[in-house]
Amino acid sequence: MNLPTGFATRTDAALALHVLDRSGLPAWRGTQTPQVGAWLDAQGFDGTAGTAITLPDAEGVMAGAVVAVGDALDPFSYAHAPFLLPLADWALATGLDAARLQALQLGWGFGAYRFARYRTPLRPPARLVVDEMSPEVIDVLAACVRVRDLVNTPTQDMGPDELERTVRGIAGRFGAQIGVVSGDALLEHNFPAIHSVGRASHRAPRLIRLDWGQAAHPHVAIVGKGVCFDTGGLNIKTGDGMRNMKKDMGGAAHAIALAELVMSRALPLRITLLVPAVENAIGPDALRPGEVIATRAGLQVEVDNTDAEGRLILGDALTHAAEDHPALLLDFATLTGAARIALGPDLPALYSNDEELAARVLEAGAALRDPLWRMPLWRPYWRYLASGIADFANSGPSRMAGSVTAALYLERFVPAQQPWLHLDTYAWNDIDRPGKPAGGEAQGLRAVYAMLQAFASEPR
Repeated sequence: MNLPTGFATRTDAALALHVLDRSGLPAWRGTQTPQVGAWLDAQGFDGTAGTAITLPDAEGVMAGAVVAVGDALDPFSYAHAPFLLPLADWALATGLDAARLQALQLGWGFGAYRFARYRTPLRPPARLVVDEMSPEVIDVLAACVRVRDLVNTPTQDMGPDELERTVRGIAGRFGAQIGVVSGDALLEHNFPAIHSVGRASHRAPRLIRLDWGQAAHPHVAIVGKGVCFDTGGLNIKTGDGMRNMKKDMGGAAHAIALAELVMSRALPLRITLLVPAVENAIGPDALRPGEVIATRAGLQVEVDNTDAEGRLILGDALTHAAEDHPALLLDFATLTGAARIALGPDLPALYSNDEELAARVLEAGAALRDPLWRMPLWRPYWRYLASGIADFANSGPSRMAGSVTAALYLERFVPAQQPWLHLDTYAWNDIDRPGKPAGGEAQGLRAVYAMLQAFASEPR
C-alpha cells in the first residue's frame, strides 16, 4: 500500500495518540494516572478543539499526546495535528468508528499537505500510523491534492499546454480516449468563443476532451473552466485583482480531479471531461469590448467586458457536452467575484435546473462537511444581460446579482430538459488555517463525488 504524505505503517517506535473532544476529556482523565492529570492541569489543557498536548512518561520522556477535536465527523477538526504535534509516528490509541476514522485520516492528510514544488517545507508533518487505509480515502485525498497542486502551480508551469499534458497523463493511466482541438482549428470545429478568448496569447487556446467508461453505463459530462491566467483582457484587472489569477483554472482543476477520482474508483459511469483551456492575455489580437462573437450554439454575444471571459468559453463547452445528451451535466468554474461577495471564500455557489440533483449534492456536502450553498436561477435578472445589437451580452452595466447573471448566461447553453449543476467556486484559501493552507483548495469536490457514487449505484 502506497501511503500518502503524513502516514506511516506501524513500528515499535510509534507513540500513543489519544483523540478526544472536550466532553470526553473528564472520562479519559479518569483512566490515567494522577501524574497525567497533574500535567494536564499544569499546562492548562482543557480539551479545547484545535489544541494538542504531549504526555511525558515517568522519566519525563515524551510517550504520547492528546489531540482535541470539535465535530468528530469533520475532517478539518483533526487537521491541526500533523504540524502541531512533534515530528514522530503516532498510533491511534482511541477507538473510533468507521466514519470518525475516515474523517481523521482525511483530515490528517489535508493537514499534512504543503505545496513543495518550488521550496522545501521547514519540516515534514508528524505521521499517523495506519494499520489499514481504505483505497477510497486514499483516492479522495489524492483528488483534493490534485486540485491544490494544479491551482498552486504558477502559469509559467500550468498553461494550456500543461493542462493538456496533465489530462493526457491521466488518460494514459486509465485507458481513456483523449482529443484536443487547438488554435485556429477551434474555428474549423465550431468553438468560436473559446478561440476568441484565447487568441491573443502565444499559448494556443484549446478544448481538451477525455472519454472513459462503457457505453451501457450512465453518461456524466464534467466541464471545467480552464483560464490559466486572467489579466482581464483589455478590461484589465488591477494589480491586486490580478495577483492570484493563476487560480482561474480552478474549475478545470476540480473537473480533472473529479474525473480522475471516478476512474480511480471504477464507478460504473461513462465520463466525458471537457476543459476549455485558454490564457486571457493582452496583445494585438486581443478580444475587444463591444465585439460581437459567435458561439457554438449559434447565438451571438456582445462582449460588454473582456473580464467576463470564463462564461464565454464555458458556453461553447457546455453546448458541446449537451450534444451527447448526458444523464448529468456538471460544471465547475471560478466564475465570479460576486459569488464571493455573497458567500465569502468557503462556500461555493451551487446553481441547478434540477431540484433532485441540487438536493443530493447539498445533502452530501452537509454529511461530509464539504459545504455548498444553493443560489437561485432568478430569470427576471436576465434583463441585466440585454444587448441592443446581439442576442445578449456577456455582462451588463449593473453590478447587482453578478453570480446569478453569470449562471443565467451559462443556462442559455444548456437544453431545458438537461439535468445540470453549476458550481461557482473560489478554489482558494486566502489565509492559513489547519488543513487549509493558503493557496489552492478543493471545494465541493467530495460532495459532488458522493452524489455520483450514489447515482452510479442506483438500479436501472
